[in-house]
Amino acid sequence: MIISVKRNFSLIFLLLITHLAYAQNKILVLQSDFGLKDGAVSAMKGVAIGVSPDLKIFDLTHEIPAYNIWEAAYRLVQTVPYYPAGTVFVSVVDPGVGTSRKSVVLKTKTGQFIVTPDNGTLTLVAQSLGIAALRQIDEVTNRRKDSEKSYTFHGRDVYSYTGARLAAGIITYEQVGAELPKQVVEIPYQKATLENGVWKGNISVLDVQYGNIWTNIDSELIKQAKIKYGDVLHLKIFHQGKKIYEGDAPYSQTFGAVAEGKPLSYLNSLLQLSFALNQASFAEVHHIASGHEWSVEVTVKKDK
Repeated sequence: MIISVKRNFSLIFLLLITHLAYAQNKILVLQSDFGLKDGAVSAMKGVAIGVSPDLKIFDLTHEIPAYNIWEAAYRLVQTVPYYPAGTVFVSVVDPGVGTSRKSVVLKTKTGQFIVTPDNGTLTLVAQSLGIAALRQIDEVTNRRKDSEKSYTFHGRDVYSYTGARLAAGIITYEQVGAELPKQVVEIPYQKATLENGVWKGNISVLDVQYGNIWTNIDSELIKQAKIKYGDVLHLKIFHQGKKIYEGDAPYSQTFGAVAEGKPLSYLNSLLQLSFALNQASFAEVHHIASGHEWSVEVTVKKDK
């Protein structure tokens, strides 16, 4: 009997610790394509503060290009892992606002929550951090009071309101709404591979300040080819399967390893293979963009 009680107590304690580790922590992080020229972002923050003035509210970015669901997906996977378990993210890039797309809250396997339309925004987080659970927002109970006639600002009326209530602990995750299968709408793209000496990948995003090209080919795949600094990589860039660019870039540790204006390849801050022009914009010079329709092929150039 004593052993059984001890085992039950240990189980209850473990469950309690697990719950606390993944409980909401009053941190709310906002992302949108609204920009800061008008009051839309401020309205979202006002709703959140109205729910709980104790919330700690941070901006991920509000400069996602209009309607660019892919970039919203990328900025989430770039940022979510650095916040503690229990953090609630609200991501609103929603060209289908008011349509039948689902409004959901995803709980990652690392314990963060993401409040968003299920329109592809969750593609990369789901693949990288995993889906612990997925719930559809019950807009009867989780919607700002007297906003039922508003169909075009769910960021304020549904997502910010629900995110704030969840972050503040006013509702539990289970009270968000009905549980859904652990599947989200995914945007198709070229995943990173290495086959027969050819790396294939996607141009995930541009380093917007400098115009560098960031791929999803990570350092683990790079290591498999055992390349070293100074080796020359041959790059091909495609848009919707059509070749846009082809050229060489030495694999470098720093931008200063090549002359000004010359190309180089390097590992970016996320340890992913990237391409740049030293003190110039690769994207602007060669008319390159990013997103799920952009892909690359990379090989090591052999000495003749």
